[in-house]
Amino acid sequence: MEAVKKIRKVMNTCLMSLCIFLFALMVVVGTYQICTRYFFGRPSTVSEELLTYSFTWMALLASAYVFGKRDHMRMGFIADKIKGKAKQILDIVLEVMIFGFASLAMVWGGYSIMMLSMHQKTASLGIPMGYVYTVLPLSGLFIAIYAILNIIDMAHGKDLELKDGIEEKGDIA
Repeated sequence: MEAVKKIRKVMNTCLMSLCIFLFALMVVVGTYQICTRYFFGRPSTVSEELLTYSFTWMALLASAYVFGKRDHMRMGFIADKIKGKAKQILDIVLEVMIFGFASLAMVWGGYSIMMLSMHQKTASLGIPMGYVYTVLPLSGLFIAIYAILNIIDMAHGKDLELKDGIEEKGDIA
């Protein structure tokens, strides 16, 4: 169980750092874009494209981080009424479904679209679109790993809730 906690902490740190870096990059590039547009009268097309792709990367990586913390949106009107072993089984089944979606749609599908678009170049940056699509299998991989870690915790009778980076674990009755 200690290994699961360490893996989760390393992944959380990596994803948080990447999201912070991307957000800072977006602030700098956005400021540059505003300056070139309003002060110099020559809008930068490179910054527009870079902002769009940076936002996409940040959104997908942040969603992986949220899945890891199990703070994603859900409709709990049925699940919240279930208690005990049935809730534990339901939670594990949901994590298996998340793992399946992340593995098939995001990792496999994302890898496929990434490879298909390696020959297509972006309009302003001139880089292969496959580089932009790399975030799909990457974030899918993070979500799949988090799902496995969550299943391990739940199988050991731990109801994992992560709030503000502090782990609170209680037994499922």
